[in-house]
Amino acid sequence: METYERSVRVGAPLAEVWDFHSRIEGLEALTPPWLHLRVEAIRGPDADPEFDPDADGLVPGTKIRLSMQPGGVGPRIRWTSHITDRAVEDGSAYFVDEMVDGPFRTWEHAHLFYADGDETVARDRLRYELPFGALGRAVGPLGVLGLEPMFRHRHQRTKELLE
Repeated sequence: METYERSVRVGAPLAEVWDFHSRIEGLEALTPPWLHLRVEAIRGPDADPEFDPDADGLVPGTKIRLSMQPGGVGPRIRWTSHITDRAVEDGSAYFVDEMVDGPFRTWEHAHLFYADGDETVARDRLRYELPFGALGRAVGPLGVLGLEPMFRHRHQRTKELLE
């Protein structure tokens, strides 16, 4: 399994950075436009009909059905992400999403946030495994070539929108 990490320091308080990232609007705003992301459905914990993703945010048990079309060509790639963990403590917050259906064999994304005075350090930590068994494991370290531009964009947009 491969690991990818990237951090950014944001000139905004933890509460603001956390609130933005822990909602579906944050995902939509931070995804690079060249991926042509579409949020197809959001289902709350236990399929709760009262769940409001705008008010409740991304809480454990939330499932998000997404699709993308990199470069706008080819068929849309679909996956389902499941929020598995979330916590807010004094000076830090995090949530974790795992792909339960999609193109990767394994995808676990931890969104970590730490207060540092009036600023926030936002860190993305991915653990992933490509499909295709031994071939996927052999080329897994090259995954950073696709991840780096996506997360560089994500962090630049975070700064643009919150500072």
